[in-house]
Amino acid sequence: MFDNICKFLAENFSTDFATWLLGEPITLTELSPQELSLEPIRADALLLLQSAQNVLHLEFQTQANAEIPFRMLDYRVRVYRRFPQKAMHQVVIYLKSTNSDLVRQNTFTIPQTRHEFQVIRLWEQPTEIFLRTPGLLPLAVLSSTVEPESVLTNVVRQINNMTELRTQSNLAASTAILAGLVLDKEVIRKIIRSDIMRESVIYQEILEEGKAEGKAEGKAEGKAEGKAEGKAEGKAEGKAEALLGVAKNLINTGMPLEQIATITGLSMEQLQAELGSD
Repeated sequence: MFDNICKFLAENFSTDFATWLLGEPITLTELSPQELSLEPIRADALLLLQSAQNVLHLEFQTQANAEIPFRMLDYRVRVYRRFPQKAMHQVVIYLKSTNSDLVRQNTFTIPQTRHEFQVIRLWEQPTEIFLRTPGLLPLAVLSSTVEPESVLTNVVRQINNMTELRTQSNLAASTAILAGLVLDKEVIRKIIRSDIMRESVIYQEILEEGKAEGKAEGKAEGKAEGKAEGKAEGKAEGKAEALLGVAKNLINTGMPLEQIATITGLSMEQLQAELGSD
């Protein structure tokens, strides 16, 4: 989820990311991975943005990944085959602090072949970089700071002052989710109002994912029960799983338990048990 939130931000605030990573506010459009090869290409947490002269390749990673160096070479070759005249800037952005040496690898090397790319570890980046443009605000809490709670408060203050409601909602939801990498849920709930996130695309996807997961689990359980009684129990359990799936995702957005109880019909005891299981 965290990787794809960053992908969502880069897609919707590409000029802000270009300003940060390329040094100028270039207008970028998304490049479909299918344009690069007839073979399947990995799409999650990967984003290819292009202008007339440049291709910006972003990889967002929560965990260290030993496959990254070869992947960067692979995509560089694919892009060169399709756009040999375009300059390509490749950046791997690691979100969560780790001591793994893998997050410091910025080359792929085999005999007679060497490929370099840029690596950014967010926890080493100055906070002020992310406070300059709206699209980078949700990343600020992951930056180099000893006071992430104070940074989150600052970010939320800026988001609350925005006049465009959909942008405000999307940034609030993105900020709440990414803040979960470094802050306790209760701290996030106190700082970010849940109502400001309801109209966001991210918030709606969380709701739909929770419903879909719950229905799938319930359907599988009901199918496994061959008898009528088992089917009935499976159906009931499926409904309960669906509601718990929705509730779990809403809990992760910081919505108050009382409000979640109203939406789902679950009791406070059930919600507190779900919260305690995280």
